[in-house]
Amino acid sequence: MTDHQKRSLLKLAALSAVASAALLGCGKTQEPAPAPVAAAPAKPVPLKIAFAYIGPVGDGGWTFAHDNGRKAIEKEFGDKVVTSFVEKVPESADAERVLRDMANQGNKLIFGTTFGYMEPMLKVAADFKGVKFEHATGYKTAENLRTYDSRTYEGAYMAGVIAGKMSKSGTLGVVGSIPIPEVIRNINSFTLGAQSVNPQVKTRVVWVNEWFNPPKETEAATALINGGADVLFQNTDSSAVLQTAEKMNMRAFGWDSDMTSYGPKAHLGSAIINWGPYYVKATRDALEGKWATGQSWWGVKEGAIDMVSIAADVPDETKKRIDEIKAGLKDGSFMIWTGPITDNTGKELVAKDAVADDKFLGGLKSYVKGVEGKVPGN
Repeated sequence: MTDHQKRSLLKLAALSAVASAALLGCGKTQEPAPAPVAAAPAKPVPLKIAFAYIGPVGDGGWTFAHDNGRKAIEKEFGDKVVTSFVEKVPESADAERVLRDMANQGNKLIFGTTFGYMEPMLKVAADFKGVKFEHATGYKTAENLRTYDSRTYEGAYMAGVIAGKMSKSGTLGVVGSIPIPEVIRNINSFTLGAQSVNPQVKTRVVWVNEWFNPPKETEAATALINGGADVLFQNTDSSAVLQTAEKMNMRAFGWDSDMTSYGPKAHLGSAIINWGPYYVKATRDALEGKWATGQSWWGVKEGAIDMVSIAADVPDETKKRIDEIKAGLKDGSFMIWTGPITDNTGKELVAKDAVADDKFLGGLKSYVKGVEGKVPGN
């Protein structure tokens, strides 16, 4: 047999084997192709939230309290949100620049945490209709800008009740920040609280015209003590007033946050703000598509205001009175601004048995009886 014949026979054998295998395969049931695996649903994009702060997060007071509220959002919503902040943003053209930058970075919910951001926020909100803006302590709104505030005057009143009991000189001192209705309301409420215990109490005010300036706050506190005040209160953002009272062996209060550690011997109590409940609500509104413009003003009733860490030497009856005030504010049985109330010139502000409404409280421009001097600019 030639080599050519051998190669032909081998080729025929191979073709026969392939044909046999094909015939055998025809009698088998074909396995179905595996079903395609469904793609995992895309993870929702987290809501980007930004905060503009007037002071440093470590101020121990106002901004510290707001930043605790920001952290409450993170704790509540986890990876559904991403938060950021810019601290020490002045109430100036810089505020507009920062807010505009926040919107350009993709933040869809932006909080401005001081009164002086009002006009910049209105301007930026008009240019970013798809962003929701929230302004603390302001009174102007837009379709995508709403306001929120805390009834700090409730904490001021409770501080006044304690101050009226603990003062030996009958002269109280207040370090005021900026003479807007919010601050005037707090000074007056502090005085009304003190007068509920001691009707003869007098309140002296020194203005620093800034929210956060520890050296100026220290100077103002020192001047008040040198002028006869033995219990100090403040509407500024740092712990400087309490620390000054500590150094000069006087008494004072923490404001916005619990400031006990800054002056443990001087500290009588801290009127705190808990922004967490509101910030959580606002974020939930945005996440669930329920956000709408409007105005909110939360106090003791909503868990936003409290008096905490009352000093051990404050009499038990005074502590009991504070508890009664809290309970009354919660259930509506106690109203701080109930007449008769007059200003310090004798003009009637609230008639006998009448209760001041929020519009009145939001526009206060004068001191109540017992506060010395005049409000700057009025």
